[in-house]
Amino acid sequence: MKIHKADFGYGYKENRRIPEKKIIIFSGAGLDAPSGIQTFRGTDGLWNGHKIEEVCDERTWKKNFQVVHNFYNERRIHLDTVEPNIAHKTIQRIVEKYGKDNVFNITQNISDLLEKAGCKEDEVLHVHGNLKKMKCEACGHTWDIEGEFNIETDKCPECDSLKGVRPSVVFFYGPAPMYQYMFNAFDYTMNPDTIVCIIGTMGNVVSIKDFIMGTPCKCILNNMEKSEDLPEEYFDKIYYESCETAIGKIEKDIEELWNINV
Repeated sequence: MKIHKADFGYGYKENRRIPEKKIIIFSGAGLDAPSGIQTFRGTDGLWNGHKIEEVCDERTWKKNFQVVHNFYNERRIHLDTVEPNIAHKTIQRIVEKYGKDNVFNITQNISDLLEKAGCKEDEVLHVHGNLKKMKCEACGHTWDIEGEFNIETDKCPECDSLKGVRPSVVFFYGPAPMYQYMFNAFDYTMNPDTIVCIIGTMGNVVSIKDFIMGTPCKCILNNMEKSEDLPEEYFDKIYYESCETAIGKIEKDIEELWNINV
């Protein structure tokens, strides 16, 4: 049985205004995996054969400038060879059906597969950045990129910097400016009619359990396996299976739950 905040005697209804209901879809690497995108952190702590501290560390990326750019160039080239799966397409359909004002489409993934599935750029919150964008640390400019970044000739189009240019991806030990928007979205879990769908994340990078613990909203979990960071008692429905087979059930769940008190 899911624990509700009221069970702890917080009296949230009396002490704060209940926000309007929303649909919050929070996705991780498990959403992209059926499309052929390797999960970020394997059991051996490697990502595509690289140590994470070599290619995704705020403290060392400049020292590893060439390795970092080569690595993300490879990821970008690979991304161009894969297509969105049925889960990406269904999420796009959910956003279209209920409207972007009612759906928070939040992802940890740095791919553009949700956009390839038809989601507009302002309909996806990439909390860990976007592989298809570059950022200049020297002037703050960001821009779209296709294919490779040439470390010999390519520079920031705004200030002409080279050594300040990096993939627009959140590195470990670095700032994550989109987190505040994510925190704001999860404030809507205080409405018992809000629906939270967690798809393809183990909850050990972004602590989802801290957002939903004790809230009155309806929570749905879809992962391939159990995670100690996502206690089952926090969820109303759980699907331990591929997102490709679970997404149709989740879509139906959302429709039923959204219309309960209409």
